[in-house]
Amino acid sequence: MRFGITIKPDMPVERIVALTRQAEAAGFQYGWIFDSHILWLEPYPLLTLMASNTTDMRLGTCVTNPATRDITVTSSLFATLNLISRGRMQLGIGRGDSSRRVLGKKPVGAGDLERAVKTFRELTAAREIGIRRPAHADFVGDGIAAGVDCGIWAEGAGPRRPGWRRSDFAVCRS
Repeated sequence: MRFGITIKPDMPVERIVALTRQAEAAGFQYGWIFDSHILWLEPYPLLTLMASNTTDMRLGTCVTNPATRDITVTSSLFATLNLISRGRMQLGIGRGDSSRRVLGKKPVGAGDLERAVKTFRELTAAREIGIRRPAHADFVGDGIAAGVDCGIWAEGAGPRRPGWRRSDFAVCRS
C-alpha cells in the first residue's frame, strides 16, 4: 500500500514545506496540493519548493483543470517541474469543480477533459500537436524532459466517460 499527503494551501509557505518534509520522512510516497486559484495559494511555486525539499516523494496537483489552466501552460509547467524534481511529477486533473463553481461557472465536460489529457500526453512526450496550426513543444525537446513520463490521475467525480480505460490513467475518487 502507498500513502500520500494532500495539502490545502491555506497556511504559511514554511508550514507547507515542513509538512511535505515530515511526510516524506514518515515514508509517504505522494505529496499532493489543491489547485483552486481563487480559494488558496498558487500551487506551482509551492510544488517547486516541495520538490526542492524532498528527494523521492512524487508530487502533483490534486487537481488542476483545463478551464482555468490552459493545458499547454500546464504541460510546460510540468515539464519544468519534472526537471526540478528529477522526474517525480504527477498530474492530477479533473473537471474544475471548486475552481469553476466559485466563479459561478460549470465544470468542464468529460470530452474537454479527455482532449486536455491527450494534449498533455503529446506535449510532455515532445510530440507535435495541432492547435489551429501544428505546434511542437520545444520546452521538452533535446532530451531535457522528453521521455519523462508524468503520471496522470483523473479526478473521479461526475459522469463516467464511455471509452475511457483505467489503463489510460489512474482514477482518484473524490
